[in-house]
Amino acid sequence: MKAIQINNYGETPTVHTVPDPVVAPGQVVVRIRAASFNPVDSKMASGNMRQIFPLAFPWTPGVDFSGVVESLGEGVDAFRVGDEVFGYTMGGGGYAEKIAVPAESIALKPRTVSHVEATSLAAVAQTATQALDAAHLQSGQTILIQGAAGGVGSAAVQLAHARGARVIATASADTFDYVAALGADQVIDYKATPFESVVSNIDVVLDGVGGETQQRSYAVLKPGGYLIALTQPPSPEEAAKHNVHASMLQTQSTGATLKTLAAQIDSGDIKPTVGKTYPITEVAQAWQEWPTLHLPGKLVSDLTTW
Repeated sequence: MKAIQINNYGETPTVHTVPDPVVAPGQVVVRIRAASFNPVDSKMASGNMRQIFPLAFPWTPGVDFSGVVESLGEGVDAFRVGDEVFGYTMGGGGYAEKIAVPAESIALKPRTVSHVEATSLAAVAQTATQALDAAHLQSGQTILIQGAAGGVGSAAVQLAHARGARVIATASADTFDYVAALGADQVIDYKATPFESVVSNIDVVLDGVGGETQQRSYAVLKPGGYLIALTQPPSPEEAAKHNVHASMLQTQSTGATLKTLAAQIDSGDIKPTVGKTYPITEVAQAWQEWPTLHLPGKLVSDLTTW
């Protein structure tokens, strides 16, 4: 089969011919139809995350995917050959014609969306869901989402709105309408207005930005509030100083979360947003363009176009 791989840190990903995966007990083999781009893919490939996620080479990027079940391992009875599924695997492997994954890490694809749309939510919507759960977000509370036009931010705005929370979002002016349409009650232009000058007494901050944005976020939380970080560990000292809870989320891939998300997608609580679709053979171009595109939503690779 074909797969996109690198053989060392910093290499440009290219197409290779590799053996088909062999299904093991408790696994399924999925023929992949679409896989999305996540910043963690290129960060892991660059070597910048080798202390946290060291890679074994050759390595195939791609942490989320959508496709069709091709074979079942011993003991798997939750799926059938031909089922359309989507999933998330932190170890990579999605940029390939096929992938073998634990059956508990996938779920049936939402009926109302395409493979391209489903993969755009497999990782980011799980992250958003688990972040809101970690913060114990409840109806009637207020959440500030930093970086609301990105993949996780876009999902979090919709999911927080569906929970009945008041959603305040930071974004650039050119994505205001997009973020508001997702369900944000208030959108702040982070380039023009310091968010701490217009908001306070927040129950939850979801920080998808890090740096000085995270540093300034502690002060807008009410005592006992939650800061959930996605890009860098929060400061225990700052959390203690402001009497708030602060933690960094590491997404866990679970079929149960994906099953819940599929139901929310089919009910309309959350909608996928695909910013741009690339043929899988142009994944290197996607990695190069991503920092400058500033598109809302996700970049997705079409794996029907090898």
